[in-house]
Order: sequence, then C-alpha cells, then structure tokens
Amino acid sequence: MGIPGIHHITTLASDPQANVDYYVGFLGLRLVKQTVNFDSPDVYHLYYGDELGRPGTILTFFPFPHATRGKRGAGETSAVAFSVPSGSLEFWVERLSRNGTAFSGPEKRFGEDFISFEDPDGMRIELFPDAGADRVRAWAGSAAGPRYAIRRFHGVTFTHRELEQPGAFLTGVLGFAQGPSEGNRHRFTVGSGEAQARIDILADPHAPALRQSAGSVHHIAWRVKDEEEQLAWRKDLSSAGVSPTPVLDRSYFHSIYFREPGGVLFELATDPPGFSIDEAPDALGTLLKLPPWLEPQRQLIERHLPPLSVPASVKAEA
Repeated sequence: MGIPGIHHITTLASDPQANVDYYVGFLGLRLVKQTVNFDSPDVYHLYYGDELGRPGTILTFFPFPHATRGKRGAGETSAVAFSVPSGSLEFWVERLSRNGTAFSGPEKRFGEDFISFEDPDGMRIELFPDAGADRVRAWAGSAAGPRYAIRRFHGVTFTHRELEQPGAFLTGVLGFAQGPSEGNRHRFTVGSGEAQARIDILADPHAPALRQSAGSVHHIAWRVKDEEEQLAWRKDLSSAGVSPTPVLDRSYFHSIYFREPGGVLFELATDPPGFSIDEAPDALGTLLKLPPWLEPQRQLIERHLPPLSVPASVKAEA
C-alpha cells in the first residue's frame, strides 16, 4: 500500500471571476467543476485540471470575495510546481512577458530548469519542463495550446522551521523516499513515473508565522486507490499517533484529513468516482453542481454566489 502521487491541491483566493479568467484564460487549465465549499456553501469551490480532471492535475480554489492577501510563513505550502513539456520554457517566458507577469528564472534546482511567478492572489507557481510530461496528453482546448499546456503537478515546497520531525513522518509513516539536498532545501519523493510527486522542505528556523488568506494553499490531497485502501491508511495513521478525521463524502472522492508535524494539512482522497459522475465529459464545469444534501438550498445558494463567465478556449499556435 503506497501513495501514487498528488490527488489535488486546494488554495484560497479572492475574486472568483478573476480566478477563472487567470487559470482558464491564461494558464490554460480546464474548469472541470463548479460547486461550493461544503462547509461554507456561500463560497464557490472551483476545480481546474486536464480535460477530465484526472488525479494529479486538479487544482482547486475557495474564492472568498474581498479576501486580503495571506502572509507566507512556517508550516505552509509556499510553492506549487507544475510539469510542462520539455522545450517549453521559452514559450512560457514569452507568454508571461506578454501578460505583464513578473517572473524569476530560468533557474536550476536539483539539475532541473524552472521558472517561477505569482498568480493574482500571490500564490507562488513554478513550471518545470519534464520529459515525462511529453507523454501525458494535454487538454486540446487549453488557452496555452496543447503543445505547451500544463500537464500535471510536479510537486510542492513546504516551509518549516525544522526538518527532522516532518521528514521522519514523510518517510516513516507515508512512505516517501528522502532524496538530495541543496542548502536548506531537502527533497522527498513518492510514486513513480509520470505520477511521481516531490515535496521540497525549506528548513528555516527564522521563518515568520504564517497568515492564511488569499494566495495561501489550504491543503494537499494525496491519492489512494479506493475506500478500502483509505480505511487501511486511516487505521495506520491512528496507530502512528495521528488523529485523522472520519471519512467525508466530497461527491467526487472520499476524504480523510490530518496534519503532518510541520502543520501542513494533508488529505487522502480516493481516485473514484471522479468528476464525470454528474456531468458528461464534454460538459464538465458548465453548471453549478451541488451535493444532494445541499440541493434543497439551491435557490438561496445561487442568490449568494456571484455569476461566473468561463473564457472560451483560445488555442495558442502549436
């Protein structure tokens, strides 16, 4: 029983329309689901990914209108990295420049080239050209064009004040492998092939206290095959002294949550049933979908949610 890689990453944002415009219209992801925060149904939960929202491609947002920007600090995910096809950095440098987006790089990390920039709410994004991404099918409707489109997650960076306890938890409980280090950056990996995911821990004893708000990553969800495997993980986590939540029904997957020793919120999410359970694949993300227990409140919920307009797919030249 092992973790194959990242299932999804969930982040806080501010304006929902600006969020859609950026992630669909500029970065070229597909909006695969419009729903609500099940714990706060007056707020959208927007899911982006590849054409089907496959695990490993799903970036989600809780956009709280008028939210102030968060403050980076210890115990958080300080960067989210995506894999893009090999030879595509020049395209993305030009695209960022035309958009007026400040960026850093190209730089090297553990021998890999990458660039980094911030989304409109200040979330740090990194793009890594990856030969493995060349073998992953792109969404044909991507605004970046299928040749250069983002394929899937490459990994994440955590900022922690110390390495020992978080590192021991990753390797001893979750089955990550410890890799190389560069200065105070320490790499851990899980999964294999195109699905392999990386956690880089920046060990900074002087990192300030964080303040989560717009631009802050809320949690990282790791893949599990099915509910049976999820229950086995829950038992193992409890035996390791962790206090996971009960299994929660998120409509498109089932989830348990817990915190790793550095404070980052983790989730274990099942691969099935997926986003096509209530919408046809060619219609994903086009309607507001509510779970059965919120359906009776639809009219009230819709009155509180601002209207959304999804940009038409505009393919860049291949």
